[in-house]
Amino acid sequence: MQTSMHEAKSKLSQLVELALTGEEVVIARAGKPAVKLVPFKDQKERVFGQFKGQVIASDDFDSKEVNDDIANCPP
Repeated sequence: MQTSMHEAKSKLSQLVELALTGEEVVIARAGKPAVKLVPFKDQKERVFGQFKGQVIASDDFDSKEVNDDIANCPP
């Protein structure tokens, strides 16, 4: 759904409800799409060290030979 800036000002709560139900709400300025109204998504809290013990790197992961092999890989 696309609506004008003027209509968005007067019907904001209704537009928010539409966006929360999954409908795409686009607000236009001078007939051209300007912004999209989307639901806010909480970001997961990042935990330092959450993958400790789950990632294993070989002892030579940063050796000259490995770096040379990577540098010589085709793009």
